[in-house]
Amino acid sequence: MKVIKRNGQVVDFDREKIKIAIEKANQEVRPKERATKEEIKEIINYIEEMGKKRILVEDIQDIIEQKLMEIQRYELSKRYIVYRYTRALVRKQNTTDESILGLLRNENKELAEENSNKNTMLASTQRDYIAGEVSKDLTKRMLLPEKISKAHDDGILHFHDADYFIQPIFNCCLVNIGDMLDNGTVMYGKMIETPKSFQVACTVTTQIIATVASNQYGGQSIDMIHLGKYLRVSYDKYKKELQEKHGKQLSKEVIEELVQERVKAELKAGIQTMQYQINTLMTTNGQSPFVTLFLHLEKDDPYIKENAMIIEEILNQRYEGVKNDVGVYVTPAFPKLVYVLDEFNNLKGGEYDYLTKLAVKCSAKRMYPDYISAKKMRENYEGNVFSPMGCRSFLSPWKDENGNYKFEGRFNQGVVSINLPQIGIIADGDEEKFWKLLDERLELCKEALMCRHYALLGTSSDISPIHWQYGALARLKKGEKIDKLLYGGYSTMSLGYIGIYELTKLVKGVSHTTEEGREFALKVMNYLKDTTLRWKKETNIGFALYGTPAESLCYRFARIDKEKFGTIKDITDKGYYTNSYHVDVREEIDAFAKLNFESEFQKISTGGSISYIEIPNMNKNIEALETVVKFIYDNIQYAEFNTKSDYCHECGFDGEIIINKDNEWECPNCGNKDHKKMTVVRRTCGYLGENFWNVGKTKEIKQRVMHL
Repeated sequence: MKVIKRNGQVVDFDREKIKIAIEKANQEVRPKERATKEEIKEIINYIEEMGKKRILVEDIQDIIEQKLMEIQRYELSKRYIVYRYTRALVRKQNTTDESILGLLRNENKELAEENSNKNTMLASTQRDYIAGEVSKDLTKRMLLPEKISKAHDDGILHFHDADYFIQPIFNCCLVNIGDMLDNGTVMYGKMIETPKSFQVACTVTTQIIATVASNQYGGQSIDMIHLGKYLRVSYDKYKKELQEKHGKQLSKEVIEELVQERVKAELKAGIQTMQYQINTLMTTNGQSPFVTLFLHLEKDDPYIKENAMIIEEILNQRYEGVKNDVGVYVTPAFPKLVYVLDEFNNLKGGEYDYLTKLAVKCSAKRMYPDYISAKKMRENYEGNVFSPMGCRSFLSPWKDENGNYKFEGRFNQGVVSINLPQIGIIADGDEEKFWKLLDERLELCKEALMCRHYALLGTSSDISPIHWQYGALARLKKGEKIDKLLYGGYSTMSLGYIGIYELTKLVKGVSHTTEEGREFALKVMNYLKDTTLRWKKETNIGFALYGTPAESLCYRFARIDKEKFGTIKDITDKGYYTNSYHVDVREEIDAFAKLNFESEFQKISTGGSISYIEIPNMNKNIEALETVVKFIYDNIQYAEFNTKSDYCHECGFDGEIIINKDNEWECPNCGNKDHKKMTVVRRTCGYLGENFWNVGKTKEIKQRVMHL
């Protein structure tokens, strides 16, 4: 028999623990009120003979109390209840000890796998996590309403980022980098004026990125289109210098050639500065900045040529990779890249198709960039094209007092996700019961999201000057409250959701890729979106439906439900739930059909969505990827390739492990042949853990896949 503890851990039933607990209570009552050894044994035997495979620890304690009452040990039963209550108070007083000690001993796997850019072995990261565990403890016990904390623990919903809730800071944002570069900013009390060259603009941008990351808990996005003018500034500066110094000796053509050489050298150095600083700077969160670079061109942009050069250099450097500690070029986790496909670079003969070909080549080797179709995005967002935030959520269109759309300088207040499969399990095929329960749980989600809002309400701009006073999000006065930015849709709050596929299977008995399932799934999605719109009308706060790429949450919800409801075929037996609206990874469906199917759901999930395609190593088949990219432009707003690659732990090689003439796995870089030191990497999560080798199939690796 397995016992499910309060923290969700499953352990073997231990009769000795029951015996010890009753005997401790025995010592506090009069001898004639004590339970005999035989009576204690009978209670333990009763529990064992129930024949349960799994039992909650609370249920065991209830049975003990009941049995003590049956044998008329009323005083003892009372002492046991007091003992149990006292233990509960102790647990409630401090719930952080084990998680913190587990972190320091490197035994806390949940934290270790939570964030790909946080190394829990580092002292700086541990310091942030220790603070986070304390924050979660205080949040659970004191800051959140008890029913929200319980709903989170029960897997009804997930209150994201509770490890930062104790502070009045928010989730993700689109940094208004154009304003900060053009009008200057202030960092840690030091004025940063408008850059006078591209190189300086790149350096200032990375300083802004690091400072912004240190004062929020989510990702940020930078639109690189604002750096084009600074490349022009460098061009004009070099041209003026050479003309003044050598204008009489050298022809215009020679001067132009020299200017271009200098500009290209500065371009390369500037982008290299950004790539290496982003990957080596350590924020106060104990990690490298979680940042996305948005790569797009606008046909009426006066600096379009310069911006094309910048995109080309970023892609070239990402294709090359960065050297690890043993000098091998590897794929850096950050910055993430999002590349926009438009009418002039959609591989249909456009002027900038060469950039898209380079992007595809980069995707084949390094996974990045993600792809956004400007065509489809304009259909979904009132004609606008803009970057997702670092967490891949999108903002709703918003206009300023002059009627102009604004996206940069806006942010997300927080996220709460709903566990849809759990509702389906409880409804047990009763669709009417499902809709009733969905309404009840959505109200819980709203209440949890409002906790996020109230935590920010009344916050002074002094809490993070880089955000609120010096341009990243606003130019408020010192001491001014940020409240006006929390209303009217300027910022958003996100309702995430997990498991449309599993929910449809539970309620309709079929996948949402079938006609019947699709109709139900779309009905649910539209209902979720309509609910967020209703919340917005009720509160004057921006709510949005967000298909969060929360891979770890897919596992958490599934684990909780398996413990509660047992093994359910095609639902809890997999060990994961399918993310948001995505097609289950086990379904046989080609890439084009998958993207076409999921595009219908992206239109509804306007607060955030991304679709993935699982592909093998495609370095030798670039044309196939180009075909998919063309399809993305015409059919879906946002997509990413999830490629397989090999990783050698001996030298850090990140590429393709070869099979040598002796039919052995071999690293082409260092010659390592020990398969235990090689891992197939799913680049989406960057998992570099233990290999699992199937018996009798020594060349087959059972990968840990983040089910998308």
